[in-house]
Amino acid sequence: LFAPFGSGHTKIIAAVAERYQTPVVACASSSESVFDQGLKNLFGTLSPNAASTDGMVAYLKKNVPEIKSIAVLGRDDVFPKSTAQGISAFPAEVTAQMVGNFQHGGAAINQLAKLHGAQMQVHALDLDHPTGDFTEVAAMTEAETAAAFATGWDAVDPKADLLVVGEMGIGNTTVAAAIACALYGGDAADWVGRGTGVDDAGLARKAAAVAKGVARHTPADPLQILQRLGGREIAAMAGAMARARCLRIPLILDGFIACSAAAVLQETNPSALDHAVAGHLSAEGAHGRLLARLGKEPLLALGLRLGEGSGAALAIGIVKAAVACHSGMVTFAEAGVSSGPSDG
Repeated sequence: LFAPFGSGHTKIIAAVAERYQTPVVACASSSESVFDQGLKNLFGTLSPNAASTDGMVAYLKKNVPEIKSIAVLGRDDVFPKSTAQGISAFPAEVTAQMVGNFQHGGAAINQLAKLHGAQMQVHALDLDHPTGDFTEVAAMTEAETAAAFATGWDAVDPKADLLVVGEMGIGNTTVAAAIACALYGGDAADWVGRGTGVDDAGLARKAAAVAKGVARHTPADPLQILQRLGGREIAAMAGAMARARCLRIPLILDGFIACSAAAVLQETNPSALDHAVAGHLSAEGAHGRLLARLGKEPLLALGLRLGEGSGAALAIGIVKAAVACHSGMVTFAEAGVSSGPSDG
Protein backbone atom coordinates (compact mmCIF):
# COMPACT_ATOMS: atom_id res chain seq x y z
CA LEU A 1 0.00 0.00 0.00
CA PHE A 2 2.68 2.51 0.99
CA ALA A 3 5.45 1.60 -1.49
CA PRO A 4 4.40 4.02 -4.28
CA PHE A 5 4.39 7.03 -1.97
CA GLY A 6 8.08 7.32 -1.16
CA SER A 7 10.16 6.67 1.93
CA GLY A 8 9.48 9.70 4.14
CA HIS A 9 6.70 9.18 6.69
CA THR A 10 5.18 12.60 6.03
CA LYS A 11 4.87 11.84 2.32
CA ILE A 12 3.47 8.39 3.05
CA ILE A 13 0.84 9.46 5.53
CA ALA A 14 -0.05 12.56 3.53
CA ALA A 15 -0.65 10.35 0.51
CA VAL A 16 -2.97 8.15 2.53
CA ALA A 17 -4.68 11.21 3.98
CA GLU A 18 -5.50 12.37 0.47
CA ARG A 19 -7.77 9.35 0.16
CA TYR A 20 -10.25 10.85 2.60
CA GLN A 21 -9.96 14.35 1.20
CA THR A 22 -12.05 13.27 -1.82
CA PRO A 23 -15.53 14.78 -1.41
CA VAL A 24 -18.16 12.22 -0.45
CA VAL A 25 -21.79 12.59 -1.48
CA ALA A 26 -23.84 13.26 1.64
CA CYS A 27 -26.81 11.00 2.43
CA ALA A 28 -28.47 13.23 5.05
CA SER A 29 -31.36 14.41 2.91
CA SER A 30 -32.74 10.91 2.36
CA SER A 31 -32.71 10.07 6.05
CA GLU A 32 -34.29 13.22 7.45
CA SER A 33 -37.81 12.42 6.26
CA VAL A 34 -38.30 9.88 9.04
CA PHE A 35 -37.40 12.52 11.60
CA ASP A 36 -39.60 15.28 10.22
CA GLN A 37 -42.48 17.03 11.99
CA GLY A 38 -40.50 17.46 15.21
CA LEU A 39 -39.39 13.85 15.69
CA LYS A 40 -35.72 14.75 15.24
CA ASN A 41 -35.99 17.11 18.21
CA LEU A 42 -37.21 14.27 20.41
CA PHE A 43 -34.18 12.15 19.56
CA GLY A 44 -31.55 14.81 20.25
CA THR A 45 -28.03 13.46 19.90
CA LEU A 46 -29.36 10.15 18.56
CA SER A 47 -31.00 11.66 15.50
CA PRO A 48 -29.09 11.09 12.27
CA ASN A 49 -29.00 14.83 11.72
CA ALA A 50 -27.27 15.45 15.05
CA ALA A 51 -25.25 12.28 15.31
CA SER A 52 -23.45 12.26 12.01
CA THR A 53 -22.86 13.09 8.44
CA ASP A 54 -21.77 10.95 5.53
CA GLY A 55 -21.16 7.34 6.52
CA MET A 56 -23.21 7.27 9.72
CA VAL A 57 -26.35 8.31 7.88
CA ALA A 58 -25.71 5.70 5.20
CA TYR A 59 -25.27 3.21 8.03
CA LEU A 60 -28.58 4.26 9.56
CA LYS A 61 -30.28 3.57 6.22
CA LYS A 62 -29.36 -0.11 6.58
CA ASN A 63 -31.04 -2.23 9.21
CA VAL A 64 -29.63 -3.28 12.56
CA PRO A 65 -26.16 -4.45 11.50
CA GLU A 66 -24.76 -7.93 11.81
CA ILE A 67 -21.10 -7.09 11.23
CA LYS A 68 -19.22 -4.81 13.59
CA SER A 69 -15.49 -4.58 14.16
CA ILE A 70 -13.40 -3.75 17.23
CA ALA A 71 -9.65 -3.31 16.85
CA VAL A 72 -7.46 -3.05 19.96
CA LEU A 73 -3.94 -1.78 19.34
CA GLY A 74 -1.24 -2.10 22.01
CA ARG A 75 2.36 -0.99 22.24
CA ASP A 76 5.08 -0.94 24.83
CA ASP A 77 5.53 1.95 27.23
CA VAL A 78 5.96 5.22 25.35
CA PHE A 79 8.13 6.38 28.22
CA PRO A 80 10.79 3.75 28.90
CA LYS A 81 11.29 5.56 32.20
CA SER A 82 7.66 6.40 32.99
CA THR A 83 7.56 4.42 36.21
CA ALA A 84 10.86 5.92 37.33
CA GLN A 85 9.61 9.39 36.39
CA GLY A 86 6.50 8.76 38.46
CA ILE A 87 3.95 9.63 35.77
CA SER A 88 2.22 6.24 35.72
CA ALA A 89 0.70 4.22 38.51
CA PHE A 90 1.53 0.92 36.76
CA PRO A 91 4.81 -0.57 35.48
CA ALA A 92 5.55 -0.85 31.75
CA GLU A 93 5.19 -4.65 31.68
CA VAL A 94 1.45 -4.30 32.25
CA THR A 95 1.03 -3.40 28.56
CA ALA A 96 2.25 -6.77 27.31
CA GLN A 97 0.35 -8.56 30.06
CA MET A 98 -2.91 -6.86 29.11
CA VAL A 99 -2.38 -7.48 25.40
CA GLY A 100 -2.04 -11.16 26.29
CA ASN A 101 -5.28 -10.91 28.27
CA PHE A 102 -7.03 -9.43 25.22
CA GLN A 103 -5.72 -12.25 23.07
CA HIS A 104 -7.03 -14.85 25.53
CA GLY A 105 -10.46 -13.24 25.86
CA GLY A 106 -10.27 -12.16 29.50
CA ALA A 107 -10.62 -8.37 29.32
CA ALA A 108 -13.66 -6.12 29.52
CA ILE A 109 -13.48 -5.34 25.81
CA ASN A 110 -13.69 -9.05 25.00
CA GLN A 111 -16.94 -9.34 26.92
CA LEU A 112 -18.40 -6.25 25.26
CA ALA A 113 -17.43 -7.55 21.82
CA LYS A 114 -19.23 -10.82 22.56
CA LEU A 115 -22.26 -8.96 23.88
CA HIS A 116 -22.64 -7.00 20.66
CA GLY A 117 -21.57 -9.79 18.30
CA ALA A 118 -18.57 -7.77 17.16
CA GLN A 119 -15.49 -9.18 15.49
CA MET A 120 -12.44 -8.28 17.58
CA GLN A 121 -8.83 -7.96 16.49
CA VAL A 122 -5.79 -7.48 18.73
CA HIS A 123 -2.58 -6.05 17.30
CA ALA A 124 0.61 -6.01 19.38
CA LEU A 125 2.76 -3.17 18.04
CA ASP A 126 6.42 -4.05 18.53
CA LEU A 127 6.08 -4.67 22.26
CA ASP A 128 9.77 -5.49 22.66
CA HIS A 129 10.91 -2.09 21.39
CA PRO A 130 9.60 0.86 23.42
CA THR A 131 9.17 4.20 21.72
CA GLY A 132 11.47 7.03 22.68
CA ASP A 133 11.05 9.26 25.73
CA PHE A 134 9.72 12.40 24.06
CA THR A 135 11.20 14.62 26.74
CA GLU A 136 14.60 13.71 25.25
CA VAL A 137 14.08 12.48 21.65
CA ALA A 138 11.35 12.02 19.08
CA ALA A 139 9.03 9.21 20.15
CA MET A 140 9.23 7.45 16.77
CA THR A 141 11.22 7.53 13.58
CA GLU A 142 9.55 8.26 10.27
CA ALA A 143 9.61 4.57 9.38
CA GLU A 144 8.11 3.55 12.73
CA THR A 145 5.30 6.08 12.37
CA ALA A 146 4.48 4.90 8.87
CA ALA A 147 4.57 1.23 9.93
CA ALA A 148 2.19 1.82 12.84
CA PHE A 149 -0.15 3.89 10.67
CA ALA A 150 -0.15 1.08 8.09
CA THR A 151 -0.97 -1.52 10.75
CA GLY A 152 -4.08 0.41 11.73
CA TRP A 153 -5.02 1.00 8.10
CA ASP A 154 -4.78 -2.72 7.32
CA ALA A 155 -6.69 -3.71 10.47
CA VAL A 156 -10.00 -2.35 9.14
CA ASP A 157 -12.32 -4.97 7.68
CA PRO A 158 -13.87 -3.46 4.52
CA LYS A 159 -17.05 -5.47 5.22
CA ALA A 160 -17.58 -3.91 8.65
CA ASP A 161 -20.71 -1.87 9.29
CA LEU A 162 -19.24 -0.06 12.28
CA LEU A 163 -15.76 0.40 13.77
CA VAL A 164 -14.51 0.85 17.33
CA VAL A 165 -10.79 1.39 17.86
CA GLY A 166 -9.24 0.81 21.28
CA GLU A 167 -5.76 0.82 22.77
CA MET A 168 -3.51 -0.38 25.55
CA GLY A 169 -0.30 1.34 26.59
CA ILE A 170 1.08 2.35 29.95
CA GLY A 171 1.80 6.10 29.97
CA ASN A 172 -0.40 6.92 27.00
CA THR A 173 -2.65 9.49 28.70
CA THR A 174 0.53 11.55 29.00
CA VAL A 175 1.15 11.06 25.29
CA ALA A 176 -2.42 12.04 24.40
CA ALA A 177 -2.10 15.17 26.55
CA ALA A 178 1.13 16.11 24.79
CA ILE A 179 -0.48 15.71 21.36
CA ALA A 180 -3.49 17.80 22.38
CA CYS A 181 -1.30 20.49 23.90
CA ALA A 182 0.89 20.62 20.78
CA LEU A 183 -2.13 20.81 18.47
CA TYR A 184 -4.26 23.28 20.39
CA GLY A 185 -1.95 25.17 22.74
CA GLY A 186 -2.56 26.12 26.33
CA ASP A 187 -0.69 25.05 29.44
CA ALA A 188 0.35 21.44 29.84
CA ALA A 189 -1.56 21.36 33.12
CA ASP A 190 -4.77 22.04 31.18
CA TRP A 191 -4.40 18.77 29.26
CA VAL A 192 -2.98 16.25 31.73
CA GLY A 193 -5.15 14.09 33.98
CA ARG A 194 -4.76 11.34 36.52
CA GLY A 195 -4.84 8.50 34.00
CA THR A 196 -4.79 5.24 35.94
CA GLY A 197 -4.72 7.09 39.24
CA VAL A 198 -1.56 9.11 39.90
CA ASP A 199 -1.49 11.35 42.95
CA ASP A 200 -1.04 15.15 42.93
CA ALA A 201 2.73 14.86 42.75
CA GLY A 202 2.45 12.45 39.85
CA LEU A 203 0.06 14.81 38.10
CA ALA A 204 2.60 17.62 38.42
CA ARG A 205 5.31 15.38 36.98
CA LYS A 206 3.05 14.52 34.03
CA ALA A 207 2.47 18.21 33.33
CA ALA A 208 6.21 18.88 33.48
CA ALA A 209 6.93 16.03 31.06
CA VAL A 210 4.28 17.24 28.62
CA ALA A 211 5.55 20.83 28.78
CA LYS A 212 9.12 19.70 28.16
CA GLY A 213 8.14 17.44 25.26
CA VAL A 214 5.96 20.05 23.56
CA ALA A 215 8.66 22.70 23.91
CA ARG A 216 11.23 20.35 22.39
CA HIS A 217 9.17 19.19 19.42
CA THR A 218 7.07 22.17 18.34
CA PRO A 219 6.27 24.03 16.20
CA ALA A 220 5.36 21.17 13.90
CA ASP A 221 2.57 20.09 11.58
CA PRO A 222 0.00 17.53 12.89
CA LEU A 223 1.73 14.52 11.35
CA GLN A 224 5.09 15.58 12.72
CA ILE A 225 3.46 15.97 16.13
CA LEU A 226 2.21 12.39 15.81
CA GLN A 227 5.73 11.19 15.04
CA ARG A 228 7.53 13.20 17.68
CA LEU A 229 5.08 12.88 20.57
CA GLY A 230 2.81 9.95 19.74
CA GLY A 231 2.91 6.27 20.53
CA ARG A 232 2.63 3.46 18.00
CA GLU A 233 -0.92 2.70 19.10
CA ILE A 234 -1.99 6.30 18.52
CA ALA A 235 -0.47 6.27 15.03
CA ALA A 236 -2.19 2.95 14.36
CA MET A 237 -5.54 4.28 15.58
CA ALA A 238 -5.13 7.24 13.25
CA GLY A 239 -4.50 4.83 10.39
CA ALA A 240 -7.60 2.78 11.19
CA MET A 241 -9.77 5.88 11.49
CA ALA A 242 -8.50 7.22 8.17
CA ARG A 243 -9.15 3.90 6.42
CA ALA A 244 -12.69 3.80 7.82
CA ARG A 245 -13.22 7.32 6.46
CA CYS A 246 -12.12 6.19 3.01
CA LEU A 247 -14.44 3.18 3.15
CA ARG A 248 -17.34 5.21 4.63
CA ILE A 249 -17.46 2.92 7.65
CA PRO A 250 -18.99 4.72 10.66
CA LEU A 251 -16.65 5.11 13.62
CA ILE A 252 -17.40 5.36 17.35
CA LEU A 253 -14.63 7.25 19.11
CA ASP A 254 -13.47 6.00 22.50
CA GLY A 255 -11.81 8.10 25.18
CA PHE A 256 -9.08 10.70 25.52
CA ILE A 257 -6.33 8.64 23.87
CA ALA A 258 -8.40 7.62 20.86
CA CYS A 259 -9.56 11.21 20.47
CA SER A 260 -5.96 12.43 20.38
CA ALA A 261 -5.44 10.23 17.32
CA ALA A 262 -8.64 11.61 15.83
CA ALA A 263 -7.43 15.15 16.50
CA VAL A 264 -4.31 14.60 14.41
CA LEU A 265 -6.51 13.58 11.48
CA GLN A 266 -8.93 16.47 11.90
CA GLU A 267 -6.11 19.00 12.07
CA THR A 268 -4.76 17.46 8.86
CA ASN A 269 -8.17 17.60 7.16
CA PRO A 270 -11.33 19.18 8.65
CA SER A 271 -13.56 16.50 7.09
CA ALA A 272 -11.55 13.58 8.45
CA LEU A 273 -14.07 12.76 11.19
CA ASP A 274 -17.30 13.19 9.26
CA HIS A 275 -17.90 9.45 9.74
CA ALA A 276 -17.47 9.56 13.54
CA VAL A 277 -19.51 9.98 16.71
CA ALA A 278 -18.13 10.25 20.22
CA GLY A 279 -19.02 7.16 22.22
CA HIS A 280 -18.54 8.64 25.67
CA LEU A 281 -17.03 11.28 27.90
CA SER A 282 -14.36 9.67 30.07
CA ALA A 283 -13.16 10.56 33.54
CA GLU A 284 -9.90 11.98 32.14
CA GLY A 285 -10.18 15.67 32.88
CA ALA A 286 -9.31 17.08 29.45
CA HIS A 287 -11.44 14.70 27.41
CA GLY A 288 -14.39 17.09 27.35
CA ARG A 289 -12.12 19.90 26.15
CA LEU A 290 -10.77 17.67 23.39
CA LEU A 291 -14.25 16.58 22.31
CA ALA A 292 -15.23 20.24 22.07
CA ARG A 293 -12.27 20.82 19.76
CA LEU A 294 -13.45 17.89 17.64
CA GLY A 295 -17.01 19.21 17.61
CA LYS A 296 -18.42 15.96 19.02
CA GLU A 297 -21.10 15.44 21.67
CA PRO A 298 -20.64 12.21 23.65
CA LEU A 299 -23.41 9.62 23.68
CA LEU A 300 -22.55 8.46 27.22
CA ALA A 301 -20.94 10.02 30.30
CA LEU A 302 -20.29 7.28 32.84
CA GLY A 303 -16.96 8.34 34.34
CA LEU A 304 -15.09 5.50 32.63
CA ARG A 305 -11.29 5.37 32.59
CA LEU A 306 -10.61 1.77 31.53
CA GLY A 307 -9.55 2.36 27.93
CA GLU A 308 -9.41 -0.66 25.59
CA GLY A 309 -12.20 0.87 23.48
CA SER A 310 -14.66 -0.07 26.23
CA GLY A 311 -16.64 3.18 26.31
CA ALA A 312 -17.09 3.19 22.54
CA ALA A 313 -18.08 -0.49 22.65
CA LEU A 314 -20.75 0.29 25.24
CA ALA A 315 -22.10 2.95 22.89
CA ILE A 316 -22.66 0.34 20.16
CA GLY A 317 -25.92 -0.46 21.94
CA ILE A 318 -26.98 3.19 21.80
CA VAL A 319 -26.23 3.38 18.09
CA LYS A 320 -28.11 0.13 17.47
CA ALA A 321 -31.11 1.58 19.30
CA ALA A 322 -31.02 4.62 17.02
CA VAL A 323 -30.76 2.33 13.99
CA ALA A 324 -33.71 0.23 15.13
CA CYS A 325 -35.89 3.29 15.67
CA HIS A 326 -34.82 4.90 12.44
CA SER A 327 -35.40 1.70 10.44
CA GLY A 328 -38.80 0.94 11.95
CA MET A 329 -40.36 4.34 12.50
CA VAL A 330 -42.78 6.04 10.14
CA THR A 331 -43.55 9.72 9.82
CA PHE A 332 -46.42 11.33 11.73
CA ALA A 333 -48.30 11.60 8.43
CA GLU A 334 -47.85 7.91 7.64
CA ALA A 335 -49.00 7.00 11.14
CA GLY A 336 -52.04 9.28 11.00
CA VAL A 337 -50.78 11.41 13.88
CA SER A 338 -52.02 14.98 13.95
CA SER A 339 -49.44 17.70 13.59
CA GLY A 340 -48.85 20.27 16.32
CA PRO A 341 -50.56 23.67 16.49
CA SER A 342 -49.59 26.09 13.75
CA ASP A 343 -47.86 29.38 14.49
CA GLY A 344 -50.78 31.24 12.97
